[in-house]
Amino acid sequence: MAAASNKVGALLIITLLAFLGSVECQQGSGGGGILCLGGWVRPVSSALGRLGCPGGLMPSPKIFRAPRSAPSGAALRVGYYNSCPNAEGIVRQVVRDAVDKEPGMGAGLIRLFFHDCFVRGCDASVLLVNSSGSSDPSEMLGPPNRESLRGFGVIDRAKAALEAACPSVVSCADIVAFAARDASSFLSNGRLNFAMPAGRLDGRVSLASETTNFLPGPFSDLETLKSRFAAKGLDTKDMVTLSGAHTIGHARCMFVSTSRPGMNATLAGELRQRCGGGGGNATVNLDYKTPDVLDSQYFQNVKDSAVLLDSDAALNASETAALVDTYAADVGSRWEMEFAAAMVKMGNIEVKTRPSADAEIRKKCSIYN
Repeated sequence: MAAASNKVGALLIITLLAFLGSVECQQGSGGGGILCLGGWVRPVSSALGRLGCPGGLMPSPKIFRAPRSAPSGAALRVGYYNSCPNAEGIVRQVVRDAVDKEPGMGAGLIRLFFHDCFVRGCDASVLLVNSSGSSDPSEMLGPPNRESLRGFGVIDRAKAALEAACPSVVSCADIVAFAARDASSFLSNGRLNFAMPAGRLDGRVSLASETTNFLPGPFSDLETLKSRFAAKGLDTKDMVTLSGAHTIGHARCMFVSTSRPGMNATLAGELRQRCGGGGGNATVNLDYKTPDVLDSQYFQNVKDSAVLLDSDAALNASETAALVDTYAADVGSRWEMEFAAAMVKMGNIEVKTRPSADAEIRKKCSIYN
């Protein structure tokens, strides 16, 4: 128990390191080539004026794992829950109620899906408060997730309704996937309305220490972004397409850059006013023009150097600029169609489809059986 407490304390200290380095003293995109805690901690200047990682952290490698083949999710299928025919409708109604009450919850549900799939695959491990076979903190306490992820209550309400209708049938992992799909539909005013294959099982292992190993951070450069997506079988196009989810939701000031070279001066000034004075936990809209609509405005913001995160600004690189231009023009709603396809592809990452010691259908999403 003492060991677990020490690890929680260590994670809190690491999270606080993200506050170091005021938004007014930012270096260029990607921290000048230094990556700290996988891109989740801002590099800082030393007394000698050199960039480094705060708190004695060692710089993280940018390429840390060989690319995997594209996720297939061969065992997943649309209409999987024949034995519980209203399963998707139940989830959809719970999500609708949540988004109607609080529009920002939709962005949280999409982000929850992403953060789940990138760590141990799409197995609802991000929902666990404990982990089978370990006393370590769970993913929800990792620096990218702690006091940041939203939507846990929505998933719990959907699960409770499904357990009442069809006990022990629908997995939490599928609920997370359905909820992200439904949130995408509501936030796009119905333009993003796609089928989400199902059949995922829930994992029993969840480790906070793994979150910064796999999730790309706000201080990541293009090389890092490509590497982390490739490690999950997603290519550069998938990475750019899925980054478009930053057209909704908020970012904490601790992750926002305000003096990036070439940054839109008006936006930078507004952000300094909002985020100045060390208000690291204050939040600002990721998309300053259409913050509540899931659309292609994000890509125009990237072109205009009017984005908040270094990882977003990285998409202006020559390698990805053409696709950004295409999505910004949004000819034939191409981004919407390709975002839907990328969401389904992401939902296939490392899925568990056969019951085992590490795969089950949980009765409660926060606790393994």
